Amino acid sequence: MSRPLLSVVIPIYNEESALPELFMRLYAALDQLRLPYEVILVDDASIDGSPRLLREQFPRRPQETRVVLLEFNVGQHMAILAGFRHASGERIVTMDADLQNPPEEIGKLLAEMDRGYDYVGGARIDRQDSWWRRHASRAVNGLRARTTGIRMTDQGCMLRAYERHVVDLILRSEEVNTFIPALAYRYARRPAEVGVVHEARVAGASKYSLMRLVALNFDLMTGFVRRSNRRVVVNESFIR
Repeated sequence: MSRPLLSVVIPIYNEESALPELFMRLYAALDQLRLPYEVILVDDASIDGSPRLLREQFPRRPQETRVVLLEFNVGQHMAILAGFRHASGERIVTMDADLQNPPEEIGKLLAEMDRGYDYVGGARIDRQDSWWRRHASRAVNGLRARTTGIRMTDQGCMLRAYERHVVDLILRSEEVNTFIPALAYRYARRPAEVGVVHEARVAGASKYSLMRLVALNFDLMTGFVRRSNRRVVVNESFIR
C-alpha cells in the first residue's frame, strides 16, 4: 500500500455494541472520498469484546486497517497520541467510536482544509446529549478558554482534522496531561471550525460521568498550563 493521504484515528474503550455499525459506515464513507486512506483503531484496554471485534475487522480490510491494542487503560487523549504515532497520512482525522460524530462528516472537514486551513475542529450542531451534559460542557468550554487562552466554539468535539505538521509538533511536545485540541490550535498556522452533525449514540452509554468529566478536564487544563516534559511510555501491540 502506498502512503495514504488520510489517516483516521479512533480511540476505543468498551464499544463492542457500536463497532459493527461503525465499521459499516466508516469504510463506506471513506471509500466515497476516493483517496488513499488508513483507519487506525486504538483499543484502550477494553474489558468487553472490542479487542476481538478489532482483530476480526483487520482481515476484512487489511490494506486500510491498523489495530493498536494498549496493554493498560491510559485514557482517550493518550490513546489518540498512540494513534498519532502510527499514523502515516498527510492529513489525520480523529473521531469517537460511538458514532455521535458521523463518519459521513469527514469530507466536510477535508473540504475546509482544501481552502488552506491546517487544523479544522468540528463544532457540534444540535447536540444530542442530555441537558446536564450540554450545560456542563458549556461551562467547561468557558473555563478552558480562560485557562488556556484559546477560544474555540466547541472544544469537546472529537471530530477534528490535522495537517501532518501539526500532529508532528504535538508528538514532539511529549505532553503527559495533554489537551490535544488546544495544542493543535497553538501549533496551527490557520485554524478553523466547521459545523458538524451530532447524532445520538447508536448503542451503549457514555464512559464519562459528570465527576469524571470534571476531573478529566482539570487534568487536561493544568497539564496544558504546566507544559510538562515527562514522557509516558505505553505498552502496546500492533496489528498491521
